[in-house]
Parts: sequence; C-alpha cells; structure tokens
Amino acid sequence: MASGFFAILDDIGALMDDIAVTSKMATQKTAGILGDDLAVNAEKATGFLSSREVPVLMKIMKGSFINKLIIVPAVFLLEWLYSPAIEVILVIGGIYLAYEGAEKIIEFLFHRAKKGHEVIEESDDIIEDGETAEKTKVKSAITTDFILSLEIVIIALAAAKDGYESLKSEFNPFLVEIVTVSVVASIATIGVYGIVALIVRMDDAGFNLIKRSNDKGLLATLGHGLIKALPIVIKVLGAVGTVALILVSGGIFAHHVPFLHDVAAQWPAMLREATFGLVVGVIACGVVTVFKKVFSGKKSKV
Repeated sequence: MASGFFAILDDIGALMDDIAVTSKMATQKTAGILGDDLAVNAEKATGFLSSREVPVLMKIMKGSFINKLIIVPAVFLLEWLYSPAIEVILVIGGIYLAYEGAEKIIEFLFHRAKKGHEVIEESDDIIEDGETAEKTKVKSAITTDFILSLEIVIIALAAAKDGYESLKSEFNPFLVEIVTVSVVASIATIGVYGIVALIVRMDDAGFNLIKRSNDKGLLATLGHGLIKALPIVIKVLGAVGTVALILVSGGIFAHHVPFLHDVAAQWPAMLREATFGLVVGVIACGVVTVFKKVFSGKKSKV
C-alpha cells in the first residue's frame, strides 16, 4: 500500500516536471503577445479618476478570467471537432483589433478636439458622463482582452504540443496540454494585470513616499518623480498600445491567412505586420463608417 502511494507521488512529480517544461516553452513563445497585452490593457485601464482606477482594473481582470474560462475549453473543443475553425475565429478577432488600432490613429490625426472647443462640446452633451464612459471603456477592454487571450491560448497550445513531442512523455498528451495552457493563461492574467495595477498606482506610491519623508531627501525626490512620470507613462502606453493592436492584428493576418503570408514572405516581420494591420484596420473603419451612415439614414427617414 505504501509503495503504491509513493508510486502515485512519483507519477505526480514526473507529470509536474513535464508540465514545467512545456509551460516554460509556452511562456517563451507567448512572451511577445504578453508584452503587447500589457501595453494594450495598461492604456485601457488608465484615464479614470484615482478612486476608480483599482475598481475598474478589477472589473477588467475579472472579465479577463471569464474570457479565459470560456476560451480554454472552447479551443480544445474546436481542436477536437474542427481545428480550422480556430484559424477563422482568430482572423475575425484580428480584424477587430486592427479596427480598434486604426480607429485610434484616425481619431488622433483627424478628429481631435480643437483648443477652445472643449466647453462647447461639453455644453452640447457630446462628452459622456463618467459612469457611461467607464462602462464603455471596461467593455472595450474586456473585448480586446478576449482576442488577445485567444491568441495566447492558441500559441500556448501549439507550444505545449511541440513540448510534449520533444519530451516523449508517458502521460496522456491531452492532460499535459490542458494543464500547460491553463498555467500560461493564469500567468498571463495575474502577471499582466498585476503590472498594470503597479503602473496606474504610481502617483499614490509617490504621494506616500513624500508623506513618509516629510517632503525631504531622496525619497521625496523619488516620490515627485513618480507623480510627474505617470502622465508621461500613460501617454507612452497609449501610443504603444495602439501600435501593439496594429502589429498583433497584422501578425495574425500574416501567419493565418495563406495568401497574405505568401505575398509578403520576404518582407521584414515588423513592416509586414504593420502594413497588414493598418490596411485591414482602415478598410474596417471605412466599412463601419458606411454601415453607420446607411443605418442612421434609414432611421431618420422612419
């Protein structure tokens, strides 16, 4: 009986070793998309009142966990039923990311509010109230997270398969794959949103340092530096997040649309991804604009 118990422990240890190896490979393969995920979500989690930053971040993080609870079993089910469907879903998600990135660029270039017009806009009720804006931004963040999470899970699954083959493990491949993907998905959520939380609370950390040091010495200087750095960090993250949306979407098109992959096979990776992301994003923005105008025109006639 004792020998059976220790045999079980030995099997569990061997399984954990296999999972550790495949998880390491999957994490390395998803490192790039995790960096993009961090930039995008940091940009979307900022811009709120200080008292709302953490509650908003928790809402987005909760949505991210729910996304992965949906995506992980769905990807394994599709892999079993009809694996090409995963490619189609990923490309559709890429179109959404490209649209979001291109919309931000177009908004920045052509639709920024001119100085002196802010009060007029506010009086005309163009600016949404805080609660509505918060709900809209949280919904957008969770939707974007869904697409990024989908790519993370798919890349992690592919890495887990490669890792399993290299290990020649005695365990069921499905068991190793599902645990590996679940580990990577959890790390992605906790790690990304943990770092985002540190970023958005930089100013609070700065105020605490100033208070503790009575606004004197090195700690006070550091505190003032953190407070002054936060707006700059937010602007940089906004720009990086927009670029990440374009590059991630372009990468999806380059790797999962055979025609585009063949057309630009010799192009530098970043040029290829930026071109595909921008072109598809601008086209998507044009389609959405026409769609809105057509349907708004029909409603006004009615």
